Amino acid sequence: MKRDILTFLLFVALAAFIWYGHAMQSVRNTHVPVLIQYTGKPGSIGLGEPGLPDTVMIEVRDAGARLNTYHRDPLRLTIDLHGYIHGDKGTIHVPSDALRRSISDILQGTSRLIDTRPEEIRCHYFTEQEKSVAVVFDGTINPAAEFQVVSGPALNPKRIKVYGEDRVLNQIDTLRTEYLTLNELMDTTDIRAALVTPRGIRLGTDSVDLRVLCERFTEKKFIIPLRVRNLPEGSHIRLFPKEVEVSVRVSMNHFSEVQAKDIEASCTYSPDRTDKLDVDISYTNPYITSAWAYPGVVEFILE
Repeated sequence: MKRDILTFLLFVALAAFIWYGHAMQSVRNTHVPVLIQYTGKPGSIGLGEPGLPDTVMIEVRDAGARLNTYHRDPLRLTIDLHGYIHGDKGTIHVPSDALRRSISDILQGTSRLIDTRPEEIRCHYFTEQEKSVAVVFDGTINPAAEFQVVSGPALNPKRIKVYGEDRVLNQIDTLRTEYLTLNELMDTTDIRAALVTPRGIRLGTDSVDLRVLCERFTEKKFIIPLRVRNLPEGSHIRLFPKEVEVSVRVSMNHFSEVQAKDIEASCTYSPDRTDKLDVDISYTNPYITSAWAYPGVVEFILE
């Protein structure tokens, strides 16, 4: 019994193999898509609805093996619109004979084109107004613990061209990225950020590159003498204490590049203050991201 089943399965497999070989050699028709990419369209040219088709379905005749390659690897056709656009408005018209000729050129030599759907490409075009608009980041950036943002978010490009009617463009000053939440950043982060498209306009590009640089930070401490500003002429002031401890936050990569000379601690005298002054910290080193003093308030005697 078992032997009979194995014999039967062997004949079934053999029959399937013979049928498959025959199918691969037999000539027949099938429908396959042709993916279309357009070049040569100026950025200021808008298209009417429904626009240019991105796919044309064709009926092609060839041996089954060749037809299978079209299904596995779709045909791709590039159409240069440069010769179809004349003036500020009109109709892009790729006639059936030109479309069939272009498709036939990308078919294998044994394949014969039977039909195309649509038979021709036709689309109304018009010239839109142009405006350069700044791009801004919209979102939140959260570095990982003990890390800080030292650069960014930087967008590239910073400005893009948008197209549309004057009344719409006049209402647009900036474009925002889609809202992004970037968490636990510890190094340079590069992503592609999509742009929000306002109603009634067309973007020259629908996304921009976004870069955020994060580095591990640490604290560095200095003893800084206090200076007094706005002191009345001929007056002398005594501060208690005369110096404060200033802590600065700096990335570890630039720790050695931050010195005491980069920091100034000062108080501003005011006749309204009788015994205490607030300590202000300023710094010139770009690698310092924040600074604070201890104590933050000092006592004084005016002589």
